[in-house]
Amino acid sequence: MRPLTEEETRVMFEKIAKYIGENLQLLVDRPDGTYCFRLHNDRVYYVSEKILKLGANISGDKLVSLGTCFGKFTKTHKFRLHITALDYLAPYAKYKVWIKPGAEQSFLYGNHVLKSGLGRITENTSQYQGVVVYSMADIPLGFGVAAKSTQDCRKVDPMAIVVFHQADIGEYVRHEETLT
Repeated sequence: MRPLTEEETRVMFEKIAKYIGENLQLLVDRPDGTYCFRLHNDRVYYVSEKILKLGANISGDKLVSLGTCFGKFTKTHKFRLHITALDYLAPYAKYKVWIKPGAEQSFLYGNHVLKSGLGRITENTSQYQGVVVYSMADIPLGFGVAAKSTQDCRKVDPMAIVVFHQADIGEYVRHEETLT
């Protein structure tokens, strides 16, 4: 387990900033302690300094995970967020999408959000902006990328895709053997 390099930190923070913007600072400087990001087997973990010191006693090859997995770096050095980061992204999200109860199951099976399933969307959401997807009961379901801006969503046909799916809480069931 090692600290991220400058390039890895930049790539990861750019990806997280798509969803929470300048609230990124609130992830690191928390009132309940200092938290940091560490890399282990191409996966980035969000861990408190206190737990990090305890984990230093375990050898690297025996360590499976430490803290919360935020995502992983692909072989091409791009960062991909995992669903396990949702609990930390949702409270700070700048742009949100609420989907109707009928569209929840479709989204949780890994499908994109259609206009017919869109309940509400945050004002001034631009196209290709990272959004956190909520149920109408304000339960975070996952995250994705806005396929259309808020203004375009008003005049598009009901079968058009408005949010591209990236991750959802259904992945806990679909990919339980590979999630760490």
